[in-house]
Amino acid sequence: MNAINPEHFLWQLDDNGVATVTLNRPERKNPLTFDSYAELRDTFRSLDQKPAVKAVVITGAGGNFCSGGDVHEIIGPLTKMDMKGLLGFTRMTGDLVKAIRHCPQPVISAIDGICAGAGAAIAMASDMRYGSPAAKTAFLFTRVGLAGADMGACAILPRIIGQGRASELLFTGRSMSADEGERWGWFNALVSPEDLLQHAQSSASKLAAGPNFAHGITKNQLNVEWDMSIDEAIEAEAQAQAICMQTADFERAYKAFVNKEKPEFEGN
Repeated sequence: MNAINPEHFLWQLDDNGVATVTLNRPERKNPLTFDSYAELRDTFRSLDQKPAVKAVVITGAGGNFCSGGDVHEIIGPLTKMDMKGLLGFTRMTGDLVKAIRHCPQPVISAIDGICAGAGAAIAMASDMRYGSPAAKTAFLFTRVGLAGADMGACAILPRIIGQGRASELLFTGRSMSADEGERWGWFNALVSPEDLLQHAQSSASKLAAGPNFAHGITKNQLNVEWDMSIDEAIEAEAQAQAICMQTADFERAYKAFVNKEKPEFEGN
C-alpha cells in the first residue's frame, strides 16, 4: 500500500516517514517532461492513502532544483498542439500544484541552483522552502511569450512574497536571488549547498515526529481559509481544533506533560 516506485524521478522513504523526491536529470538541470509531470501529480495525489509517509522533501540532483519544462520534449510539441491539447496540458500542470497543496503531508522544497518555470511553481506549491546561496528562482513564462499566470502563480506567489514583488517577477521573468528570496519570505532559511538536503530532511523529520493528523488539518486550513472572511475562518478553526481534540495524540500530549515527558505522537 505504501510502495511507490516512480519511473521518472527518485523516491526514498526513510525510517522516520520522510520521503525524498529527487528530480534526476542533472545533465539538463532536471527539466520536466509530459511523463514526469503526470507521475509527480499521481504520486502526490496518492499520498492521502500512504500513512507511512509523514512528510515530503523535494530536491534536484546535480546542484540544481529544476529548470522547468524540457524545451525539446515539451515546449517544441506544444507549438504544434491544438487548443484542446494545450488546455489538457495546462490543466495537468495545474493539477500537480493542486496535488502538492492537497496532500495531507507537509512538503518542503530544498532548492539549490536553478529553480525556474514549472520548477519554481513546484517550489511555490510546497509548504516550506530552504535554499542555498546559489539558488536562482525565476517565473520565466513571459520570456517565452506566455503570461505569468501559470500553475496558480498569480494566486499563490503574492501570498508568499507580496503583490508588488510577485507582480515584478511575473511580468519580467527575472531571477530572484537567494538573498532576495530570504528577505521576501520565499525561503524559510538559506543553508550551505553541502548541508541543504540534510537540513530539509531534518526539518521534515521533526514534522514527521509530530501530530500528523493535526498537521494535515493545519495544511487543509491554510488552503481553505484563503477564501474565507475572518469570522468564517475563526469558526472553521474552532471546528477543526475540536476535531483534533478528539485524537489520541491530544491525550498523549497531555499525559506526557503531566509526567514531564516528551510526547510520542502516532498520528491518530
